[in-house]
Amino acid sequence: MPVARFENGGWAHPARLPLGGGWRGHCTAPGHEGESPSQPTQESFCNLGYASSCGWAPADRVWDAVRFAVCAPTRRDGGAGAVVLGRTLHLRYVCEKDHRPVESGDLEFDLFRAAWQSRHDDPRLQKMAECFLDSYLKVRTAEKIELKVPEI
Repeated sequence: MPVARFENGGWAHPARLPLGGGWRGHCTAPGHEGESPSQPTQESFCNLGYASSCGWAPADRVWDAVRFAVCAPTRRDGGAGAVVLGRTLHLRYVCEKDHRPVESGDLEFDLFRAAWQSRHDDPRLQKMAECFLDSYLKVRTAEKIELKVPEI
């Protein structure tokens, strides 16, 4: 269960991680609920999915990994003609078991209200979606700031 950003992990490309960056957290595996895995375990297993060689991972589980993608509807700003984000972000998730999809769906987040319009019933998946969204919005905000810098 992700809890806080993991800024100094040993990943070559942290933005490519399933949640858009590294996260520290605690385990939700039976018998280890609430325990914090070691840093190497979190780097090698928790942040990547497919942790079958992790000693804490239950042998019988519904899914091994979750992947997210954003469908960000855009619209034209009438006056400036610029493309801007729409009001609602659609997050597509896919739960995988043995590298095959076993569940998928959509979650919706209202950008203006900063609130979820649809949530997942599993609190673990919902928390991962929130972390992914946080990483996504952090990158999008940085891109917008870069775009506003005037050229000299």
